[in-house]
Amino acid sequence: METYFPVFPEEEYAARLQKMRAKMEEEGLDACLVSNPENIYYFTGLNHWGYFAYHTLIVHRERKACLIARRMETVTIQNQLASSVEFRGYKDSENAPGFTCNILKEMGLEKSRIGMDMDTLYRSYNDTRELKTGLPEVEWQDMDYFVRSLRFIKSPLEVDAMRQAGVISERMTEAAIHATAAGVNEQAVAAEVYKEMILAGGEPPSFGPFLRPTRRLGEEHTTWARDFLVPGDMLFVEVAGSYHRYHAPMGRLLFVSKAEPGVEKAQAVTLEAFNAVTEKMKPGVIAHDVYRTWQDVVDKAGYDDYKRHHCGYMVGISFPPSWMEGTNRFVSLREGSELVLETGMTFHVMSWMMGSRAGNYFVSNTVAVTEKGSEVLTTTSQNLHIV
Repeated sequence: METYFPVFPEEEYAARLQKMRAKMEEEGLDACLVSNPENIYYFTGLNHWGYFAYHTLIVHRERKACLIARRMETVTIQNQLASSVEFRGYKDSENAPGFTCNILKEMGLEKSRIGMDMDTLYRSYNDTRELKTGLPEVEWQDMDYFVRSLRFIKSPLEVDAMRQAGVISERMTEAAIHATAAGVNEQAVAAEVYKEMILAGGEPPSFGPFLRPTRRLGEEHTTWARDFLVPGDMLFVEVAGSYHRYHAPMGRLLFVSKAEPGVEKAQAVTLEAFNAVTEKMKPGVIAHDVYRTWQDVVDKAGYDDYKRHHCGYMVGISFPPSWMEGTNRFVSLREGSELVLETGMTFHVMSWMMGSRAGNYFVSNTVAVTEKGSEVLTTTSQNLHIV
């Protein structure tokens, strides 16, 4: 029987809560309610699929964190978290927001200042309204961004987890490369990707994998169908290995039997732009300038009519429905962004020339910002793949 071990030592989680409480003190908050599963995982290590139902972690300034979830999750929480949190399980017959209000009253917080991640996908409007009406004397404050921003800078142990996720991504990509050929069904390619993902130690990812042939290249967020690949097809492959919920996406464009005419130009611009971005990524550099580095290469090559909305976005801990850090409020390397890069940030860096006058080419990798520059965590060949 497998024994469950936390992903990180207790000291790692204690340091995260200490940073959270220091920020709460700055904001004058007595407690915070956290409902986003990425945030709950960050502070506790809870990794399961029960977050579809009401979950809230109460981070108090002076006492042990208290996790509220369905009572039926007791065994999971005992196995994974042991005594690291106070667990309070509600019955399905109980009103979860009302249950939470009663616990906050027990803690003497009915007239306090409480933060809440107002922008989470995982607490409904009605549940939020009931929390507010159930504690009418509480001063509520939105603290969604400051909690998410604690996750932006990964510790060395987290970057190691990202590296392991990158290994899984590489094996998934290589499985797609080996499985792709004329006459092969898209589903067969997907099956090989999933098989390798599991054998490599990966968990179900939060998003994708995305496998799209020529006729569906422009569909940004769809994946495999039931068609057979034919000579001259392109296959867009974008995957993310998940290792203890840390995701490291990568992408490649495959050419079935033969490449399209003139692809070498698109490839050259794509790779030059990608390399320019990774050379630019250093602590202290502004995200806007990283994006401009990518666009400048494209412009200089004579394709100034070709624009992208960004050249990458932050990744790390994620649960469905997205592998981006921040779920629906992603942090990207885009024009106008004032984000300052810091050591420990990790990004899915993307270089596209899809549908351009130069033709089609695509490369993406997960990249970590280091003290001296950047480290590409996914290293499967970026050269032309004719399969």
